[in-house]
Amino acid sequence: MTDRGSLYAVSPLDGRYARYTEPLTEYASEAALMRARVEVEVEYFIALADLEATPLELAADTRADLRALYESFDADDADVIKRLETEGYEEYSATNHDVKAVEYFIRMALPDEDEQGPWVHFGLTSEDVNNLAQRLLVKPAVEDVLIPEIRELRDTLAAEARTHRDLPMLARTHGQPATPTTYGKELAVYAARLGRALGRVEAAADDLSGKLAGASGTYAAHHAAYPDVDWQAFSKTFVESLGLEHVALTTQVNPCDDLAAVFDALRGVNNVLRDLDLDMWLYVSDRYLGQETVEGETGSSTMPHKVNPIDFENSEGNLTKANSDLTFLADYVTTSRLQRDLSDSTVKRNIGAAFAHCLIGYGKAANGLAKVAPNSQVMLEALAENPEVIGEAVQTILRREGDTEAYERIKALSRGERASLSDFQRLFDDLDVDEDVREELHALTPDSYTGLGSELVDELE
Repeated sequence: MTDRGSLYAVSPLDGRYARYTEPLTEYASEAALMRARVEVEVEYFIALADLEATPLELAADTRADLRALYESFDADDADVIKRLETEGYEEYSATNHDVKAVEYFIRMALPDEDEQGPWVHFGLTSEDVNNLAQRLLVKPAVEDVLIPEIRELRDTLAAEARTHRDLPMLARTHGQPATPTTYGKELAVYAARLGRALGRVEAAADDLSGKLAGASGTYAAHHAAYPDVDWQAFSKTFVESLGLEHVALTTQVNPCDDLAAVFDALRGVNNVLRDLDLDMWLYVSDRYLGQETVEGETGSSTMPHKVNPIDFENSEGNLTKANSDLTFLADYVTTSRLQRDLSDSTVKRNIGAAFAHCLIGYGKAANGLAKVAPNSQVMLEALAENPEVIGEAVQTILRREGDTEAYERIKALSRGERASLSDFQRLFDDLDVDEDVREELHALTPDSYTGLGSELVDELE
């Protein structure tokens, strides 16, 4: 079939959003999985040669040539492996098995296939290769692609929080006018939450683990061939040489609790950012935030005046989709019938798609933040239009002075009513309080009633 380009892609990840997801292709594509499998098989083959028990010997230049198979892996190599799997290549018939195709690909590169070929994939089950290869892809995808995007968002929020630490803004609890805050303090809350969520992702990625223990996790084939070799120690050393933690007790499959921890940690990040997207959307709707216009851009096909918060909306949608996928993956990959069923194989091929929706969501959130700026005049006007928010301060000061009816007095004035600042001032004049307390009450204004909002920004690390 003729390649008709990205406009005909079934998934928007490889079509409309391909330019955003491209950084993940090195870790999420089928070619990437082939390359990682080649790396595992080659390094295992070399590790076998280093065992005194085996007769396998590899010269230094042969080792270098073998490592070049994955270090210089390209589209032509991927094509050969795919042909080995689906149609056959040279003297090999079609394997209809993706890992077996990788084995044959490596055997074709050996200087002496007859002597050395039997040692490729020696004693292994496909899942020994796959579980390691998948984690060799997940780890850098998270650490080198997703985490930098999350950290940049956190740093942007922290910088904006410090810039706008003193800007007063009406808060809303239950959607109603509430005790004022500062715009910077609200951004600081998100920066702090995102920082904690990021720490959980970093820890989960650092704890990825692998197994290499054969078809039922018992090292049976290895032990049968070489009963005197400490295969448990060999496996631990080999897995750790790949930069992964070693898991000793498994079935045919690595139980994948480690992958589930990564997926759950990313969901935590995404939930923080979805919450941010929703709030920023509402701030734009209330005109607390203005948006930068882009020359030639259309906000609405029928309403020329509109500048829509499309980046926050796009981020929200992609992060919601990502979380749906991540929840499914975390639940699915941690279960397997008896010692293994194969349903997880096709499911794990969707890890990259979940990461891609994350990446799009992070990029769109960053774009949205870059386009907005606080409209201080609108914020001040909103505070002035809701003077009743100082009622909390008034009744608290009166309580301090021993007024047992303080709450009820302010409730009668302001509950469900649009009490003006003048209404409060008349109340202050009628109170039986010391003059210094009266002056204290008269000094209250919505825009100054922000508590320690400014200072709280300093809690950011």
